[in-house]
Amino acid sequence: MSTAPAADFGTGVLSRAAALVHTLLTVEALFLAASAPGLAGLLLLGLGPGPDAANLPLAALCLLPVGPAASAAVYALHHRGRDLTDLHPARVYLRGWRLNAHSALKLWAPLLAWLTVIAFTLTHFAATGLPGWWAVLLGAIGVVLLLWGAHALVLTSLFTFRARDTARLAAYFLLRHGRATLAAASLLVLAGASTALLTEALPALFAAPLLLSLLHSGRTVIAETQEDFTA
Repeated sequence: MSTAPAADFGTGVLSRAAALVHTLLTVEALFLAASAPGLAGLLLLGLGPGPDAANLPLAALCLLPVGPAASAAVYALHHRGRDLTDLHPARVYLRGWRLNAHSALKLWAPLLAWLTVIAFTLTHFAATGLPGWWAVLLGAIGVVLLLWGAHALVLTSLFTFRARDTARLAAYFLLRHGRATLAAASLLVLAGASTALLTEALPALFAAPLLLSLLHSGRTVIAETQEDFTA
C-alpha cells in the first residue's frame, strides 16, 4: 500500500506535461473562438481569384479581434496552473480578455493601421515614383513595428500601464533586451515562412505554442518591468 501523500498527485513530471498540453489546447480553442469573426472575414477575402492589394484595409479590420484574443492568451499562459488537479485555463483566459481587451486594442489598432499603410505603399510602389531604397526602408520600418508589437503584447497582457507608457517601454526594450527581440524576430520568421510555404491558417492554429514561446523569450523583459517599473 502506497504511503505517498495525496497532495503529491498531479504534481509529477507527467502530470505537469499533461497540464501544459491541456492548457495549450484550451487556450488555442478560446483564441480561435475570440478571433473567429475576423478569421472568417479573412477567409472570405481569400476566396477571391487572387490576392488584391485593395483588400488590405479590410484585412486589417478583420485582424482587429486578434489583438485582444492574443493578449488574453498571453495572460492565460503566464498564469497557467502547473497542478493537473487544479486547472482553470478557460476561466483565466476569460479574465485576461476582460482585463486586457481595451488596452490591447488601443495599441493593436494603430499598429495594424501603420502596417496596412506600409503594405499598401509597397504593393503600389511602382506608382509612387520613389527610389528603390525607400522600399527597403519601409520594409525595415515594418519589421521594427512588428517587433515592437511583440514586446507591447507581452507588456499590455501582464501589466497595467497607460497605452503611451506601454508603447514607450516596448520601444525601450527593443534594444535593451536584444536577445528577447531576436527571439521575437525568429518567431515572426517562423510564422511568416509557415504562411508562405504552407497555409495562412497555420499561425492561427499554432497561436498558443507561438505565444508561449514569445512569453518564454520575454522573461527578462517581464522581470525588469516588475523590478523597475512597477510599485
